[in-house]
Parts: sequence; C-alpha cells; structure tokens
Amino acid sequence: MTTWVFLRGLTREARHWGGFPEQFQAVFAGELAESDILTPDLPGNGRLYAAPSPARVDAMMEACRSALRERGRAPPYHLLALSLGGMVAVAWATRYPDECRAVVLLSTSLRPYSPFFERLRPSAYPTLLRLLVSSGEARERGILELTSARAAELQSVLPAWTEYARECPVSRGGALRQLLAAARFAAVDKPAIPLLILAGAGDRLVHPRCSRRLARAWNADFALHPSAGHDLALDDGEWVAHEVRTWLATQRR
Repeated sequence: MTTWVFLRGLTREARHWGGFPEQFQAVFAGELAESDILTPDLPGNGRLYAAPSPARVDAMMEACRSALRERGRAPPYHLLALSLGGMVAVAWATRYPDECRAVVLLSTSLRPYSPFFERLRPSAYPTLLRLLVSSGEARERGILELTSARAAELQSVLPAWTEYARECPVSRGGALRQLLAAARFAAVDKPAIPLLILAGAGDRLVHPRCSRRLARAWNADFALHPSAGHDLALDDGEWVAHEVRTWLATQRR
C-alpha cells in the first residue's frame, strides 16, 4: 500500500487542499484509495490551532510523525508538501530516510541555496504586513491574491477559507513563529531518496528560481508550470498530479 502525506504551508490547514486530493486520486486511476492520502495539520493550524506553533521546522516534523503514529498510520510514506510544508518534508526525509519512499516539493525554498529576497520576494512584504493586522474575508482575499495566479477566477474559495479562519483561527504569534521557522531552516545535503521539485512561473511570494536552484544543487528532477502561482495545487492540481505520476513511473523504470 502507498500512503501519501500532504503537508500545507504557512498558516494553512488540511482543508485548504480543497479538491486536490480527489484530483490526485483520479489521476492515479484506481491506484490510490481515499484513505491512502493523509493531510495532517502543522501545530498551530487547522484542528491544531490551539497548540503553539513551533519556531523550528524540526519540531513541526516531529509533531507530524507523532500524530500519524497515534492514528495508526505507520511509515513508509510518500510526502507531497507545499512551501513551509516542503521544509518539513526535507527535515523528515533527511533525519528519517527509512520512513520516506519519495518526496515532492511544491514552491519551496531553502537556505543556503537562495537569498532571503528570493525566498520571500520584497514585492510581497507590504501585503504580508497587512495580512498580519487584517482578519476575516479581507485577510483571506489577500492570501489568495498573493498565492494564486488565478485569484480573479478562484473567488469562490473565499467563503470556505473565511469560515476555516473563523473556526480555527491562527494566532498572530503563531504566524510569526512559522515565519521564523521558515526563515531559519537550512538543509545542505540532499535527502537520500527520490526527489521531485515543482514550481510555478507566476509565483509572487517565492521566486521560482529558488526551486530551480535547489534542483540543480541536489541533482533532483524539476518541472516549472508556465503560469501557476505559489499554490500550485490550487492553480493547477491536475498538472501537479500528472507530473508526479509521470515522475514515479520513471523512477520505477
């Protein structure tokens, strides 16, 4: 049985995957059951919103490992992770390579391979500052516009996102600790498992050059979506799923 673990990014939760798990399952055409895709929340987000957000990526990773084991879902896993979740996946695969069969990183960045102004683009700073003091639909709209290259087409997600934020509010301190964890995380050595890195050319939050540079440094497989933004799973989930399926088929050969 193949168990996939999907990990979201900064201040996001499992429900923000939207219809992507179903898209992913459909592309794999019967190879995956619904129960084969797990979407745990990072501490401080989603169902764990009352828990303190760790200020280190390694602590987030250990929390995810413990949560899965408590649910009776033992490794090995395939990891698919977005942004901050990608850092958690790298930490996991580096420290516990026997627990990970493959890792897919979406729109992530790592020290020391990219400078801070590419890991968090300066054009995004004003929006991020506004998001720290805003709330409700205004905040969720700002996040959509920052992370999606199709924000005008995807306004329909806002009511659900706003409700998620009302039900499971991420604290301002928690958001800042997650930012700190992402900023300080570094990984020099490539995990000793198959690795695919995906990015979107329309990413306004993290420069896609970060993913390309990491792929070159680690001699990892890489694909660039010609127009998608930071949230690749939202902007073109089918493309992500097809890239992963094609890549896995190549790995098997």
